Amino acid sequence: MSASEPVNVRVLDREYTVGVTADEKENLLSAAKLLDNKMREIRGSNRMAAVDRVAVLAALNLAHELQQLRNENDQRDRELTRTLGDLQRKLDGLLDPAPR
Repeated sequence: MSASEPVNVRVLDREYTVGVTADEKENLLSAAKLLDNKMREIRGSNRMAAVDRVAVLAALNLAHELQQLRNENDQRDRELTRTLGDLQRKLDGLLDPAPR
């Protein structure tokens, strides 16, 4: 079990300290950068937008993108399973031909 270390990240000009293991640090920094970019995109030029509203909208956008990726992945899994089943049936037919 790896020890947790504090890592500082900046999101929308605010600093947060998060404890992560050394192998999670790069992913955390990448996620913080993604969130910061999304929040800045939503806030746009309206510097007076409430941070909590910007954060919720960013979270909804990211959750929507995640859900779309999961749906696409599920569709690919179904197609792959179908294709593998078809190939298995073809191989079975070649290896065990019906008696004539």
